[in-house]
Amino acid sequence: MRRLVVAIDGPAGAGKSTTARLLAAKLGYDLLDTGAIYRVMALLSRRAGVAWDDGPGVAAFADGLDLKFHLEDGVNHVIIGGASGGGADVTKDIRTPEMSDGASRVSALPEVRAALLGIQRRLGAQGGVVVEGRDIGTVVFPDAGAKFFLTANSDERARRRVAELQAAGRPADFATTRAEMQERDARDSGRAVAPLRQAADAVAVDSSGLTPDEVVEKMASLVLSRA
Repeated sequence: MRRLVVAIDGPAGAGKSTTARLLAAKLGYDLLDTGAIYRVMALLSRRAGVAWDDGPGVAAFADGLDLKFHLEDGVNHVIIGGASGGGADVTKDIRTPEMSDGASRVSALPEVRAALLGIQRRLGAQGGVVVEGRDIGTVVFPDAGAKFFLTANSDERARRRVAELQAAGRPADFATTRAEMQERDARDSGRAVAPLRQAADAVAVDSSGLTPDEVVEKMASLVLSRA
């Protein structure tokens, strides 16, 4: 059977990360979280004191970026600086509201998107990979063997995000979280470079009211029918 590139796009809180992780496990595929790469760029920039609107400054962190993903016990760990062993696990560091905002901001910079495009394509070049983000089916892997646009209503997305933050021990307010999410939606959809949109050949999946397993079953059936 062919091992496809599976592209999952959609707004924040739609369930992309959970769905991509479960789908990759079900198919025996690798998992590539492109959103996490932008979060790493935001984190490195913040630590170095580089403003998130400094395109060339942020893009410079992509030069020689040593990053890998390691799926273990249901968690897709993000490791940086581990070319010769070791490395730093920044999984928790990049999953804060601040880094969510930072990722949205740096991902709107043309210089950053151009700098990371080659890295993303290299990581998924061999197929057999589930890739999730905002422009996977439209820009990063326009020829992906299976494309999905995953969404959910705004209340459901905000509820999920609040639960995720609280589970991580971070305080979260529903109204504030929903407002921040809507602001991010507007920014991601309205940016000039690679805006969030559904690819013409992507299958739309509304996860509102569905369990993660039900969403995965829908996607897996389509992927296997094309493999």
